[in-house]
Amino acid sequence: MPRSSPSAAHILDKALELADLCGWERLHLHEVAEELDCDLATIARHYRQKDDLVEAWFDRADQAMLTRATATDLVALDAEKRLEELLLAWLAALAPHRTVTGQMLLYKLEPGHIHLQVGGLLRVSRTVQWWREAAGRRTLHLARIAEESLLSAAYLRTFVHWLRHRDEHEAELRALLRRQLRRAPLAHLLRT
Repeated sequence: MPRSSPSAAHILDKALELADLCGWERLHLHEVAEELDCDLATIARHYRQKDDLVEAWFDRADQAMLTRATATDLVALDAEKRLEELLLAWLAALAPHRTVTGQMLLYKLEPGHIHLQVGGLLRVSRTVQWWREAAGRRTLHLARIAEESLLSAAYLRTFVHWLRHRDEHEAELRALLRRQLRRAPLAHLLRT
């Protein structure tokens, strides 16, 4: 008989801990339940499927970015610098489980996971929306659409680079992100 009723956060933490050892593909929810001394129904109350853990992990990174947005040192920064600081806070939140984060993305991209791929596109859009909001962006109409598209490309390039270059120093990652944000026409939009 299960003795515990772990929170959603505790379940996610245990899943990440186990995935660090065995990999995301080999992680099974029944093993998470065993480790937490609970049953699968307890996990299902918080996460309907394994991919919901992925979403919760990225939600946690989004929250770290939004928390960083409240820091008083960001107020005086221009748009480019605010965007830089915010995305680096997002990546820092994922850093403790960087390898597993990459494995999660590969899992979503498997050919049989079209439903997860669609969800992945929505996730990119949601994170970029929060990134823009946290940076206080106010562009409208066609300028907003262009900015969102260009920021999505900068976000994806930076994120994939971060995943592939784990030994790179933060200064090099910052330089890459700055190059992304300074590309025309995004640089022009960020000055408005």
